[in-house]
Amino acid sequence: MSQLEKEYGDLSTAITKHGEDWHREIDKLVKKLKDEVDVMKNTQLQTLQKHLDEIKMKIFNLRKEINSLEDVVASKDISKIYSVKSHIEKYRKLPQKITSFLPNFTPGRIQVEELCNLFGVLSSSSLTSDKQGYSMKTTQKSPEAGSSPPVKQLLDEPEIITTIDTGYERLYNVACLSDEEIWTSGNGNTIKLFSISQGLLLKSIRTKSGNWPCDIAVSKIGDLVYTDYKDKTVNIVKNEKIEVVKQKKWKPLGNCITSSGDLLVILMSNDRKQTKVVQYYGFIEKESIQFDDTGKPLYSDSEEKYITENKNLDICVSDNEAGAVVVVNRAGKLRFRYTGHTPAPKNQPFSPRGITTNSQSHILTADINNDCVHIIDQDKQFLFYVECGLSYPIGLCTDTNDNLFVAEWENRKVKKIKFLQ
Repeated sequence: MSQLEKEYGDLSTAITKHGEDWHREIDKLVKKLKDEVDVMKNTQLQTLQKHLDEIKMKIFNLRKEINSLEDVVASKDISKIYSVKSHIEKYRKLPQKITSFLPNFTPGRIQVEELCNLFGVLSSSSLTSDKQGYSMKTTQKSPEAGSSPPVKQLLDEPEIITTIDTGYERLYNVACLSDEEIWTSGNGNTIKLFSISQGLLLKSIRTKSGNWPCDIAVSKIGDLVYTDYKDKTVNIVKNEKIEVVKQKKWKPLGNCITSSGDLLVILMSNDRKQTKVVQYYGFIEKESIQFDDTGKPLYSDSEEKYITENKNLDICVSDNEAGAVVVVNRAGKLRFRYTGHTPAPKNQPFSPRGITTNSQSHILTADINNDCVHIIDQDKQFLFYVECGLSYPIGLCTDTNDNLFVAEWENRKVKKIKFLQ
């Protein structure tokens, strides 16, 4: 009970600290917007002042011209009058009229439910009782978890439901278009769409550059998104046409779609010395995550990285070179690093590749060295290994029913696995 008091105290402190982080970010945002207002105001004032100075100079020159003409007339010297050359024509054209338009500030609507989801939610609390060495799980929902999805228990023995042969020489990625169709990609320039129930090839799309896609994902409206490492592009397939987001100094690796419909992309610098996660709204860079609170890089400088967003809006990156799953919150603050669980099925070093999440906020990571998938909860606790005779698992995704799809690298197959009740 004393330990419980301490841990709940730590939980409250963490929430308070997160609130302070939010206040700081909001203060930064307010300052940024006000600075933009000042820049706009000063730019318009400078333009208007320059225009006013030009008008004053024209008036001065016009008066000078009038005075000169009046002096000639007053002299009553006919020779001077006939020799005058009038410059009045150049004053006939009036200065252009400048109208300034002020920017509008449109406050975003504050919706309490969405705000709660963005800030963070509490997971369900649980108690585990041991009886004769068998672990029985009971669940108690927190008051705030009323809208949480129903709790599903892990199966003691996960089962393979379907196996699809994709025909690639080497298979790398899988992404769910729906509960009936999956996209796949491998070591070729073709991305294939398969029927899950029948295993039939429905459609093929060739990459624009002819290169292998580094990673694939599916947008909220069903568009295929793929990254091209060599061409330094992020490609969005809309109605068979490919729209391109071109990078200059960075190469895209893994990508995923967030719950809000934004695009998260892992980028590596051309010199392979820096790695960051960038969030895009459409084609506009919205946010960048690269360093922890001490200024150290969050991610290694290797190419083997995959990314996903959890239901609590944490951003999860599997970093193969670091042998870790790196989890940061929505604000980019490091929450934890998961470096594997002992004993591993084959007692090999943790080698994370594909990564995905499910409705329970579980984080699932393919471990290619140990031929399994690790399942941990949103707070790093190890839950289970999915083995099912997997061979070199590399790509992962889940459907709306929490079925797991595993792309096997060497035998080019996708396996649909049921692991929750």
